[in-house]
Amino acid sequence: MDSLSTGLVADVLRRLHQEAEIADAPLMQTLAAEAGSREEMISQAVAAENSDLRKVYQGFASNFLSVSPWFGRFLYMCARACKAKRIVEFGSSMGISAIYLATGLRDMGGGHLIGTDLELGKIERARANVAAAGLADLVEFRLGDARETLGSDLGGDIDMVMLDGAFTLYLPILKLLEPHLRRGALIVGENAFEEAYIDYVRDPQNGYLSLSLPFDPGRGNEFTIKTR
Repeated sequence: MDSLSTGLVADVLRRLHQEAEIADAPLMQTLAAEAGSREEMISQAVAAENSDLRKVYQGFASNFLSVSPWFGRFLYMCARACKAKRIVEFGSSMGISAIYLATGLRDMGGGHLIGTDLELGKIERARANVAAAGLADLVEFRLGDARETLGSDLGGDIDMVMLDGAFTLYLPILKLLEPHLRRGALIVGENAFEEAYIDYVRDPQNGYLSLSLPFDPGRGNEFTIKTR
């Protein structure tokens, strides 16, 4: 069974990716025009988050900043491959990646996805989009700082984590979730640029095996497995 290829989920995702492309086009054009080196862009982003994280993401309130269709399919495949029953997503935005992940849960018999975001407007749209895809019964969205919203009531062992929020919070969020990660859990870091996070998950002494995904170079996509 593959609900991504045809039917309601496929139709909703097709519509949302089109909406995302239109909504994010001005931002992408601005970033391209202002682009310096990759290192400069990352350094500026990290500095802005450290200065005023909430202000940075309020500025992106109308942007999807979503995963691509092929990366979404990769997330779906990861959820199915690890037979996930409980997934946590940091940075749900408008809910596109949540749909891919929840579809993986549904196609493997069910489960629970906990998503988070700082922006109320994004949470509201994410809920509506997930409902439109017929997946509302599998997904719970929490509004607020993930360091608080993911600090309790996770419901049990976590099989998979998707990190796609503020760059500087990847490591704090991972450490927050660590006690709940089952051995073999998958952690996918989209735009995992922060050096402290990369150093941590690539150190086997911390209980992880990690590498940069070979596709879409420059995006900083990190694939990690909890080994113990």
